[in-house]
Amino acid sequence: MNTATARGIVPAPIARQPWEMLIPLVLLTTFGGLVLYSAGGGAMQPFAQSHFIRFAVFSVMTAIIASLPREAVRVLTYPGYLVVLLMLLGVEIVGQVGGGSQRWLEFGPIRIQPSELMKPAVVLAMARFYETLPNGLIGTWRSAVPSGMLIALPIGLVLLQPDLGTSVAIAFGGVVVMFLAGLPLWWFMSAAGVAIAAAPLAYFFALRDYQRARVTTFLDPENDPLGAGYHIAQSKIAIGSGGIFGKGFNNGTQSHLNYLPEPHTDFVFATMAEEWGLIGGVFVLTMYALILRWGWKVASESQDRFCALLAAGATATIFFYIAINLLMVMGMAPAKGIPLPWMSHGGSSMMTNMICIGLLMMVNRWNAAAPRRGLTG
Repeated sequence: MNTATARGIVPAPIARQPWEMLIPLVLLTTFGGLVLYSAGGGAMQPFAQSHFIRFAVFSVMTAIIASLPREAVRVLTYPGYLVVLLMLLGVEIVGQVGGGSQRWLEFGPIRIQPSELMKPAVVLAMARFYETLPNGLIGTWRSAVPSGMLIALPIGLVLLQPDLGTSVAIAFGGVVVMFLAGLPLWWFMSAAGVAIAAAPLAYFFALRDYQRARVTTFLDPENDPLGAGYHIAQSKIAIGSGGIFGKGFNNGTQSHLNYLPEPHTDFVFATMAEEWGLIGGVFVLTMYALILRWGWKVASESQDRFCALLAAGATATIFFYIAINLLMVMGMAPAKGIPLPWMSHGGSSMMTNMICIGLLMMVNRWNAAAPRRGLTG
């Protein structure tokens, strides 16, 4: 059956949805729910049920974002960024403390982590800034200083919480937008060189004790396998013990016997790998690859600079979550509180990634109604 015939049979609102992304997304979320069912001791509570409920609720939010008109988004981008920035400031004044950090605002029964909202907000603001910047100013200080402030202000507030992982995530999305906007490559290379040179000073004078412990554990995880290196050591054991086909659904021992810390959040991939093995890991990576490929396709087919940079930044934000979490559970990056999208239990990361999906679907809808002009359009 060809595409034209399919469109004639399937209602237009359904046929025009990006199923090449939605199908992998639903499969991945469903698989994540199965893993959380096992992590919860073979029960829907306390993890799997809330996981599916959150996905359903945030899917409605995603659909609303995807339906927004272009001009409304352009008008509301800077005010939205400012509102989230004020929310971050509010965290410092009246925010709720949890896990030793002050990261949440509470409005009655609603609990919001503004730093999560800032990830897509920064991408939106950066894309809007570079859309309005004349091409002749790309490569001058006027293309770097204002956008640098858009990144630096929220990072400064997030570091006060303290939350180094989220700060890096905000910076990553913003820097990707700057790079794709056409800023000179040597600027980024010089910044990287300065960062490398400053790393020792940051380690000794800027990082807190627990953050330094994460770095030393990353560099030598076997040095303290029962202390700071315990998380990574148990994660590697869980992943390695799964073999090719795994131990079987709901038959994991590392998570069920409480050897694996945080089996439902940060280390959910290790929980999955123990029970589903290499086959499960390949499935998860394939689903992520399909989602990210679609996101980059949306960016490359965008009709103007704003859409292209927005789609690329949203895709980069999702990629950051995936890459850092997978590197962390395999001992290739310092342990951070970065959940695995659509698999880890947690509302904040689910919200951020579903916002990014909504932005991508929004741009994809705009692309379908406009000529394609690419990143420099």
